[in-house]
Amino acid sequence: MKLWQLSAAQASQAMAQGTLTSAQYTGACLERIAEHEPLVRAWAHVDPELAMAQARRCDLELRRSAIHGIPIGFKDVIRTRDLPTRHNSPIYANHQPNEDASCVATLRALGAVILGKTETLEFACGGNFPPTRNPHDLGRTPGGSSSGSGAAVADGMVPLTLGTQTGGSTIRPASFCGVYGMKPTLGRIATEGMKSYSVHLDTIGLFGRSVADLRLLANAYRMTEKPDASPPQVRGLRIGLCRTRLWDQAEPDGQAALEAAATLLRAAGATLSELTQSAQFEDINRYQDEIMQDGGRSAFLPEYYASNALLHEDFKAKVHNHLGLTPEMMRKALDTVALCRIEFEQAMDGLDAVLTLSAPGEAPPGLHTQGMATFNRLWTALQVPCISIPGMTGANGMPIGMQLVHRRYDDERLLDVAQAVATVLDTRERVWN
Repeated sequence: MKLWQLSAAQASQAMAQGTLTSAQYTGACLERIAEHEPLVRAWAHVDPELAMAQARRCDLELRRSAIHGIPIGFKDVIRTRDLPTRHNSPIYANHQPNEDASCVATLRALGAVILGKTETLEFACGGNFPPTRNPHDLGRTPGGSSSGSGAAVADGMVPLTLGTQTGGSTIRPASFCGVYGMKPTLGRIATEGMKSYSVHLDTIGLFGRSVADLRLLANAYRMTEKPDASPPQVRGLRIGLCRTRLWDQAEPDGQAALEAAATLLRAAGATLSELTQSAQFEDINRYQDEIMQDGGRSAFLPEYYASNALLHEDFKAKVHNHLGLTPEMMRKALDTVALCRIEFEQAMDGLDAVLTLSAPGEAPPGLHTQGMATFNRLWTALQVPCISIPGMTGANGMPIGMQLVHRRYDDERLLDVAQAVATVLDTRERVWN
């Protein structure tokens, strides 16, 4: 195994044992980037000299945490004090913040190597598309808006990245790229210093090569309380199978993948029961979009007033309330989502997790699309934690993720269940190009 192929958890253990240095691991990742970035185009900015200087300092310091010396990439809507933050927007073409976002500052203080900034849809919600390609098929989208974050991990360029999710921007690219992705409970990771869109929805997302990798980040952000992972056995798990009220919008490959995953889990001893959603959930995706678009009315006012000529029409439309949202509509959207959240969390009683699709199917061809957030919007609206587990594939051999969901603040339990479920669903023999 080459050094860049090590997961973050494997590299962390090797560093703790003194058999691997941060400089060796970071250097291997930079070599992989130099080789594959011209094809995948996952990075908005990488400074190899700065990254290696950080890694060498890490090797001279006492070990601060389990992510000490581990290189990490950050979606380019998250501020970094020593790397540009451009938001894929001409307005910020030369923008260099003077401080880190909270999520970056936390990891930097724990000894992480800030490797670079990953490509994103403009402001993570519209406008200019990123140039990033899916590493499994360069003619297909990696998903968005955390396009570069998902693709960089999938291609072996970096073991961990941070993205964001306001609709489906972490779970969907994790599904399309065949990596592990986590959208935590809203507010579990501070969003200070990321480009805001909707305070009711904005969430920092996590990408890794395994559940153990996600757990390293979850531990860093104090989302877990146990020092060591102790996942349950699959046998005896009680899982709700939720096709949602949008099942007819899943592609045949997606529907088949979910049924196959359910069959595998039953064979491994899990008990699966149907979790249906009431009529109250019928329009929850529309309500999520209204909540999100209402956030855009104020989120892009600074750019609208200061840089109107450079601001994409997508964002001008949001400022101008292109959906015609009224106070009555917003109260209804927020109140209905709140009632759905109560219904869902009550339905979780007696269940260890809910299993559903991460995306409608395989990544679509072309770079003109980010894919549909059909099976993400509702969970983002409910503010609950979600994890996408790779392992299933469609007719074209492209990844299709399976999404596990839990109640708010049960992030740690969700990680435990995901680690168990992954032993059944993710049995891939990874062949790196």
